[in-house]
Amino acid sequence: MGLSTTTAWVRLGRRAAVAWLAGALWTSAAAQDPFIVLASTTSTEQSGLFGHLLPAFKQASGIDVRVVALGTGQALDTARRGDADAVLVHDTAAEEKFVAEGFSLGRRPVMYNDFVLVGPRTDPAGAKGRDIAAALARLAARPGAVFISRGDKSGTHAAELRLWKQAGVGIAAAKPAGYRECGCGMGPALNMAASSHAYVLSDRGTWLAFKNRGDLAILVEGDKAMFNQYGVMVVNPARHPHVKQALAQRFADWLTGAAGQASIAAYQVGGEQAFFPNANRQ
Repeated sequence: MGLSTTTAWVRLGRRAAVAWLAGALWTSAAAQDPFIVLASTTSTEQSGLFGHLLPAFKQASGIDVRVVALGTGQALDTARRGDADAVLVHDTAAEEKFVAEGFSLGRRPVMYNDFVLVGPRTDPAGAKGRDIAAALARLAARPGAVFISRGDKSGTHAAELRLWKQAGVGIAAAKPAGYRECGCGMGPALNMAASSHAYVLSDRGTWLAFKNRGDLAILVEGDKAMFNQYGVMVVNPARHPHVKQALAQRFADWLTGAAGQASIAAYQVGGEQAFFPNANRQ
């Protein structure tokens, strides 16, 4: 691999680059074994959770976890191709479909937080409140209000589309005048919103860890529709015999067990808890 990671991404394109990165993780030096590849979301990475969680698992198990951080849709596709041993994402409907297709034998809830609508403190659209549908309807009705959409088939993007639908706004048919899709992760989307005084839907964990806020502030939070559940799945070896099922299962068991749940609960950003364990949720 003589190419730098950046050059590889440029030359191979997004999908090929994901496969290249996963392949590079698979071929890590033997001295770094045992390890698993985890396809997960940009929110779990950019919130700083993995920096807290994975060393604790490594200490408890001796197993390294190599993370490929993508939007939920891309993370699931990476696992479908057999380029990951486990998946930790946040789109329950897509996760259940993944299991129904036979790519995993089961999905287990791990933790939750919530989504927040972030925007300029001056709030020109008058979105502030506790009703996300009403806030999005106001955004859609105000031509000068800019909304940054992830537009990347991530769990956050899927949630955003559900919320627009609840607001009675048909994004697929006619996007509001100020609607902008970045096709990017949560951190870059927040950066775009900060630089353009725009609105954006964010998971709370990434927002707490985000430093380049400018004049952005949380405008809508606390609506039950903004609940954000995460689940873990081990890739089915019947589909991909090379996956490290036993090691991946140990990770899933630890994550949903007492030690992992306590570690999730202990993670804070700026003195605020970023994720809430709920592995026992039915």
